[in-house]
Amino acid sequence: MRTIFWFFSFLSFAVVADNSLHNQKIDELLITDAMVVVGVGTPPEGPYDIHIKDGIIKQMGNSRVDSDLRKSVEQHLNADGGYVLPGLINMHAHTMYQRAGIDMAQPYQHYLWLACGITSIRDLGSDLDETLKQREQSAKHEIIAPRMFVYPGIWGNHLEADLEKTITSYHKKKVDGLKFGMMDKQTFTAASKLAKKYGLKVANHVGVEDMNAWDNIKAGTTTIEHWYGVPDAALKGVQNFPPDMNYSNELHRFRYAGRLWREADLDKLDMVLQGMVDASVAWNPTLVIYEASRDLQRAISSPWFNDYLHPGLEKFFQPSADSHGSFFWGWTTTDEVFWKNNYQIWFKALRDFAEKGGIITTGEDAGYIYQVFGFGLLRELQLQQEAGFHPLEVIKHATVNSAKVLGQGEKLGQVRIGYTADLIVVNGNPIADLSVLWPRNIQPLTGDESTGGIIWTIKDGIPYHAPTMLKAVREMVKTSRADNPINYLVTE
Repeated sequence: MRTIFWFFSFLSFAVVADNSLHNQKIDELLITDAMVVVGVGTPPEGPYDIHIKDGIIKQMGNSRVDSDLRKSVEQHLNADGGYVLPGLINMHAHTMYQRAGIDMAQPYQHYLWLACGITSIRDLGSDLDETLKQREQSAKHEIIAPRMFVYPGIWGNHLEADLEKTITSYHKKKVDGLKFGMMDKQTFTAASKLAKKYGLKVANHVGVEDMNAWDNIKAGTTTIEHWYGVPDAALKGVQNFPPDMNYSNELHRFRYAGRLWREADLDKLDMVLQGMVDASVAWNPTLVIYEASRDLQRAISSPWFNDYLHPGLEKFFQPSADSHGSFFWGWTTTDEVFWKNNYQIWFKALRDFAEKGGIITTGEDAGYIYQVFGFGLLRELQLQQEAGFHPLEVIKHATVNSAKVLGQGEKLGQVRIGYTADLIVVNGNPIADLSVLWPRNIQPLTGDESTGGIIWTIKDGIPYHAPTMLKAVREMVKTSRADNPINYLVTE
């Protein structure tokens, strides 16, 4: 297999990488000599020692002054001047058990998510019973996996009686919310009323329907996913589709999605954004999942594919009308140019939304359109910086904002006394360069498994050694490739 080297400007940090604490369910842990990014948008502080007991942050003291913590706590994890952030929250995740007919063992996703600093996921529309089972196993620490918030999907148009039956059933199973997608206005209105009746949050993928963001505003939707429905609500009439447009043809669908933002009336768009803010409708843009549309070559040559791309994903990503999001059989330079312009207008809309007081979160939608789990969310952070947000704001989107939207703002999303100890320990300063969050050992330069950016991901006070999990993923992929040779995106 070809070797790709990623070089980073290594800063003067040397986070201790002894993996003996990996997956150790210990009562107390002390992280020493850590620069702390709280998550609320304030600059880094420290160095601090962080005392964790029973999965909760109990104390934080000045590393240079307060030595009592070091004497009283037996287990230490030395950050050695590295940075500690709240665990990242992936607000648009899909738990998958197979892709393109190829089995995909669950540790593959779980390890990638954790190794990329993701301590919580909002699962949108996966196999409900299996995901609920994994939610429980994760909560009990029976499996190595992020914390899970389960939102089963309801797609398409339904009679109100059928919606009542379905949503009542989901409520009895104690789901955390619902995902709606591709609904007409009548179905959406009825489904939203039922969700409100049961106190269930709603993530809505609008699509091109007879409803748009104004309907989400009226219904009090929790989050708008991607961006469908927002520019649609600011059109003068309908989008200027060509006569041969077929929305069921995904090449057409994504091609003309790349022309939508330019048709939005800016004054009307301003009113839509203000309406979302006033109704507390948050926006989960998933900038990353459309990036291939503006730069296909970058997407298909991602360096982490060599060691981390599961053959099920590789096969699914091949251009095919049978695989959702694999629409690139007729993609052109003209399409990419339109999408590049699309992003600039979208970026500005996000900035305007935030400046009005809107809540932006982070999600990846990986498993589709050349995006690999975990890597997708880290790229989302970079794209949000490209959109014009300071890295501290981006971290806030991925932590504080996302926790608030989940209804967990008093427990998750901050490095603060009394909060759940969901943390990441980073060998570098992500505020100076978000790329230090990426696994530096995408292809190990020396065989040393301790060179990565995120060294430790801590969930509920339990430390997980990122390089150890990444090594396990590489072995899973190697084994699965031997059984399922594809060799489409990966070069032997």
